[in-house]
Amino acid sequence: MERIFFLSTLLSVLVGGNYVTAQYKKINVLVYTTPDVYHNQSIPAAIAQLKSMAERNFVDLTWTQLESSFTDKNLANYSVIVFLHSTISKLNAEQEASFKKYIHNGGGFVGIHAASDIKDDNEWYKKLVGRTFIRHPEKQTAVMTVVDKKFPATMHLSDNWVWTDEWYEYGEALTPNLHVLLTVDESTYYVKVGMGKNHPVAWYQEFEGGRSFYTGLGHMESSYNDQEFIKHIYGGIYWAATGKGIVQ
Repeated sequence: MERIFFLSTLLSVLVGGNYVTAQYKKINVLVYTTPDVYHNQSIPAAIAQLKSMAERNFVDLTWTQLESSFTDKNLANYSVIVFLHSTISKLNAEQEASFKKYIHNGGGFVGIHAASDIKDDNEWYKKLVGRTFIRHPEKQTAVMTVVDKKFPATMHLSDNWVWTDEWYEYGEALTPNLHVLLTVDESTYYVKVGMGKNHPVAWYQEFEGGRSFYTGLGHMESSYNDQEFIKHIYGGIYWAATGKGIVQ
């Protein structure tokens, strides 16, 4: 009788363990970059730090510059796709369709800095990002305000964050459900035109079945050596990949 009980208990543990394992899906990140004269220096530094970030958090990360990576079969392997200083502009119609399908199937998107610099008329991608870059002044130090500390990309930050970057200015919000996370105080740096009192820097949204996080930070190579910034990016990746982490 004791032997039967032991075997029964062992079987339940093994089955239970397999069940738990089957429910866990490791975060798998695809980082897509398209080199350009403005960001060639920062991309290698960014990739090195993102790979280190992935190792610390037991995340798999793949870096590609190939548009051929955007197929139904390949994208199905990833929890989240990061556009690092890149946009959708180099994807052909078939690759773009695969990317849309990926989002519609619940995929995650993270846009960093120049991902909002959209030169073409791709309205779908503009809405995925949430806003479109218009202009920026010279790189300067400014003070940001954390608007929402319940989100994984900002919960580690103090209420105000002193930061040096290329402060993008954007057009109006293109979707009704953008949740702003960070704003920058235009009185703390030189602004020729500006956006006024509410100048967003980072935001997130649920979009057409998927999730989208964007941060305007990250122009300079040195930014990626700052672990507060890397945590900011990883928080966005974590949420976009899983939909988890927002404090209620």
